[in-house]
Amino acid sequence: MKGLSISYFCFSVFLFSFRSETEAASTQSNGVYIVYMGAVAPENGASRDDQVQLLSYMLRSKRDALVHSYKHGFSGFAARLSEEEAQSIAKKPGVVSVFPDPVLQLHTTRSWDFLKLQTDLEIDSGSGSDSNSTSNGSDTIIGILDTGIWPESESFSDKGMGPIPSQWNGTCMVGKDFNSSNCNRKLIGARYYDDPEDETQGSPRDKEGHGTHVASTAAGSPVPGASYYGLAAGTAKGGSPGSRIAVYRVCTLNGCRGSAILAAFDDAIRDGVDVLSLSLGASAGMEIEISSDPIAIGSFHAVEKGIMVVCSAGNDGPYPRSVVNVAPWILTVAATTIDRDFESDVVLGGNKVIKGEGINFADINKSSVYPLIYGKSAKTSSKHFVEDEARNCNPGSLDKNKVKGKIVLCENTDDEFSVQEKLDEVQHLGGIGLVLSDDDARSVASTFGAFPMTVVTLNDADEILSYINSTSNPLATILPTIAVTNYKPAPTVAYFSARGPSYSTKDLLKPDIAAPGVAILAAWPGNDTSVTLSGKESPLFNILSGTSMACPHVSGIAATVKSMNPSWSPSAIRSAIMTTATQTNNLKTPITTNSGSVATPYDFGAGGVSTTRPLQPGLVYETGIIDYLQFLCSNGYDMSQIKLISSTIPVGFSCSNTTTNFISNMNYPSIAISNFSRNGSKKVNRTVTNVGEDESLYTAAVDAPTGLDVKVIPNTLQFTKNIKKLSFEVIFTSSGSAPKEHVFGSITWTGGKYKVRSPFVVTSV
Repeated sequence: MKGLSISYFCFSVFLFSFRSETEAASTQSNGVYIVYMGAVAPENGASRDDQVQLLSYMLRSKRDALVHSYKHGFSGFAARLSEEEAQSIAKKPGVVSVFPDPVLQLHTTRSWDFLKLQTDLEIDSGSGSDSNSTSNGSDTIIGILDTGIWPESESFSDKGMGPIPSQWNGTCMVGKDFNSSNCNRKLIGARYYDDPEDETQGSPRDKEGHGTHVASTAAGSPVPGASYYGLAAGTAKGGSPGSRIAVYRVCTLNGCRGSAILAAFDDAIRDGVDVLSLSLGASAGMEIEISSDPIAIGSFHAVEKGIMVVCSAGNDGPYPRSVVNVAPWILTVAATTIDRDFESDVVLGGNKVIKGEGINFADINKSSVYPLIYGKSAKTSSKHFVEDEARNCNPGSLDKNKVKGKIVLCENTDDEFSVQEKLDEVQHLGGIGLVLSDDDARSVASTFGAFPMTVVTLNDADEILSYINSTSNPLATILPTIAVTNYKPAPTVAYFSARGPSYSTKDLLKPDIAAPGVAILAAWPGNDTSVTLSGKESPLFNILSGTSMACPHVSGIAATVKSMNPSWSPSAIRSAIMTTATQTNNLKTPITTNSGSVATPYDFGAGGVSTTRPLQPGLVYETGIIDYLQFLCSNGYDMSQIKLISSTIPVGFSCSNTTTNFISNMNYPSIAISNFSRNGSKKVNRTVTNVGEDESLYTAAVDAPTGLDVKVIPNTLQFTKNIKKLSFEVIFTSSGSAPKEHVFGSITWTGGKYKVRSPFVVTSV
C-alpha cells in the first residue's frame, strides 16, 4: 500500500494514517506462549484439573513464568516458555494448541444522523425505537477491548441513568491515575492487562485516544455542542446511548497482545457483558489459523455463552483477500463514508478553485498570492536524489531556497515516506503550504493541524501542474477546512476498508456488513497536547477514520437490538443486522466503492447497516453451535479437540458427518459457493425463524447474474402461530458459459412490510 504510515503507536497513527493501523501482526520474541485448553470445567467455571496440574508442574520449575491464567470463559494460560517447553506442553493431554503470543494492531455526531436519514423505517409505536432516548439499551452492557478510556469525558456521563444491571459481575480496577470513583452508572467497569515487557504501573486510563473514541461511538451519552475546533459541530452520541460500558484495556504503546485479549475475553464472559466490540486484529498478510487466533478463540467461547462479538474487518483494502476477523461466529464490519466532506480548496491565480480534502486550520491569505512550485522543480542539486524523490517531496530531495515561501505540489506515489514526513519536510524548508495528489487520500480527511495542507485527485493535480507550466508566475493559496454536509454520493466504501473473499475459506462471505468509518467525530482524552492547536485548549472530541470507527457503530446497534429482544441469540442479532442492510446511496443508486465501481458483497457484505430496520427484521437465520462445530471439523479439528473446545456438543455429533460443502450449507445469512464449474449445479439449504407476525406469508425473489440460474424451493413460506421455523433450498445451476471468477446476486424474502435479503457469491475458483 502507499505509505500513509507513521512509525509510532499514538495519535499520529490516526492523524495521518489508516493503512498503518493494520501493519503486520507480529510475534515478538518476548518468550510468551499461549496455551489454549478449550472449555472450562462444567462446575461453576472452575479451573480444569489438567490445567491446574500443568500450571503446577510449570511453576515448580519457573516461578515467574505465568503471565495470565484463563479459567472463567475457557481454559488455558499464557506463560514465558522456551520453544522446547512450548512444544512439550503442546503434546500434553487436554491441550488444544500452543502458539507464540501475537501482537495485533488497532484498525483505526453526524454519522448517526446520516444513518438514521439514510435507512430510517417506520417502526410500530410500541417498539420504543427512539434512537435519541438515553433509556434505549439501558439494560445492555457493551464491552470494549481497546486502549482504555478517558472517564472524565461528558460522553460517559451517567446523568439520568438507572441502577447498574443486576447481571453485572465485573469490577473497576484501580491503576495509575484511575480509581474506582472514575466508574459510574454509564462506565460500569474498567480492567487493564499489564504488558509483560512494560514495568510501569498499568491503568484503564486511555493514553492513545482510540479506546475513548470507540467507546463513545458505541454507547456515548448525548453531548450537545460537540465539535473538533468548530468542525463537525452538533450533538455527539453513541449508537446505543443508554447502554452501559465496560472497558478492557488490552492495547498499549507496544500493540495489542493476544494474551491480554484472551484475558479480557475470559473476564468479560464472567463479568456479564452482552456485546463485545473489538476494533483491532491482525493484518491481511498474517492469515492466522483459528487455532492460534486469540480473537477467534475468545469470541467462540463468548458466543457460546450468548455474547455478541463485533469486530473490524481491517484497513488493508482495497486489495482482495485482505479482510480479517473472519470466523463465522464474529460479525465483521467494513467501513463506508457518510454525507459529510471536509473540504480544503486550492485557489489558483485567476481564482480557479480546485476542490481538496483535509482538515487544516490554516491562517494564511485567502487570495492566491503565494508562489506555487512543483516538487520536481524544487529538486536539490545533490546527485544523491532523483526526480521521482523530489516529485514525492521525500526528505532531503528538495532545495530549501526553491521551497521557502512557496506552496509545493507533491505526489504520493511511493511507499518510502509517510505523508507526515512530506509535510514535515516542506514545513522545515520554509514552505507556506503543501498540495498532495492522491486519489485514495482525497476521499479520507486527514488532519494537518495549523499547517496549510490539502489533498487533491490525480486529475486535479494534473490541472494544477498545467497551470504551473502555463505561466512564469504561478500563484495559489490553500483555504482552511469547511465541513460540507449532504455530500453526494454517500455512502461509498472507503478505500482502506479490507475486502473479501475470506483468506481462510471461500465458502464463507466476509465482511458481513458495512458502517460509517470515515471522518467520525467522537470523544477524546482531554489532555492530549499532540492534537492541540497553538493557543487553544485541548479538544474534547476528535475526528478519526478506519474500520475501527465502523465497528462500534454496529456494536451500538447490536446492543439496541439485544435490549429490545433479550432472548435473541448472537446469530439472530447478526441476521437482523445483515438482512435489513441497504445497498443504495443518497442518490437512490447502488452504493459504489471509492473508485466509482458498484460495490459488491466482497466490499460491503450485505450492505450498509440500518439503525432501525434490525429492530423488526421479520425473519432471522439462526446459526447454531452445531454449525460452528462442523466449521471447526472442516478446518481440521478432530473430535478429541472439539470435545475439549466446546461445552455444548450435541449428543451424537461427529466430524465424520461433516460434508465437503458444509460451510456453504451453514445456516448463515449470506451464501458463498466456490469451485463452481461450467454446467455445474450446487444446492444449499437454509432455515429461517419467524420473529414477526404469527400469520405471515413470504415470497422469494432472486436477483441473479447472467449465466447463472438460481431457484428457491419452495419459493413461498407460510408461517403460523405454531409454525415458527421453515426451511428451503437454493439450487445454483450454470445456464450456459462457465461463470466468471466471481459473480454476485441476492435472494429476498418479502412478507408485508418485511424484506429479508441475503447476498450470494458464486466463484469458479
